[in-house]
Amino acid sequence: MENAFNISNNLVLLGLVEMEGLKYLYCALSIVLYLFIVFLSIIIVFVVLSDTRLHEPMYILISNLVLNGIFGSSTFFPKLIVDLITSSTTITHGNCMVQALCVALFSLLELCAFTIMAYDRYLAVCHPLRYVILLTNEKVIKLIIGSFIVTFILVDIGLILTWKLPLCGDRINNIFCDNMSLVVLSCVDSSVSRLFSASGTILYLCVTIIVTIFSYLQIFVVCLKASRESRQKAVHTLVTHLLNFSIYLVGFLFVFIRYRLGSIGFPIVIHVFLSATSIILPPFFNPLIYGVRTHAIKASVIHYLQKMDIVQVV
Repeated sequence: MENAFNISNNLVLLGLVEMEGLKYLYCALSIVLYLFIVFLSIIIVFVVLSDTRLHEPMYILISNLVLNGIFGSSTFFPKLIVDLITSSTTITHGNCMVQALCVALFSLLELCAFTIMAYDRYLAVCHPLRYVILLTNEKVIKLIIGSFIVTFILVDIGLILTWKLPLCGDRINNIFCDNMSLVVLSCVDSSVSRLFSASGTILYLCVTIIVTIFSYLQIFVVCLKASRESRQKAVHTLVTHLLNFSIYLVGFLFVFIRYRLGSIGFPIVIHVFLSATSIILPPFFNPLIYGVRTHAIKASVIHYLQKMDIVQVV
């Protein structure tokens, strides 16, 4: 029955078709971005693991965030680079499902990572005397593992529902696959898959956004009562974190709603730009914002680079 519906086992990524004219420029840019993300993220994880002074919840969470960035980038950039070099604009149905699984997993784990980090800062600022008891390294690791298990189960259920849908189309308005890009190609009733995807994502968003906003509001209230210097430092940190979270959230929300807007005809370039925002910008900015700009990590990175004679002591 499924073969009777499917036009082809290969799906066309229309975003790659649009990029064909400047494919070498996009390819070079993709290689530079990917290498930068992987290199800087690995350095941060290495120094956190190597330096016992950084074996604290905040630095473990930063490592988790940048590792998820490597995972997210690796689900996207390698295939994009190969496709641009070979002028390929297609992806098999099976590979599309795998990429959709990885993209969804990365996206939701990124939300979890931001949320846990916000909660960590809330405990550190609002309950400083009890912080070492309320959030130990073991508890942080359990939170990370627990969030991964829950996310993986939810994503798997959603994609299993999508996998069973016969397809009547083969064109995807993007440069990568996501769950809804397959659901909209179905020529049978996909209400169950749509309902599960929408309800699961909305629940995820509500929980993460509520916890994040609550945490930062509590921190802001405490900052108002602190000294001017402490207040300026805390507000600067809050603005930086919230800016990064907001950039990611805009891209995530667009991916979520763009297939639910009916027949609104966005140009493909808009689909590509806004969808890629949530999968490119966070892995790029996270190592800079949470790694290089964190004094302890920055000092440790410079120390190791000096030991390897990459950076000279001034």
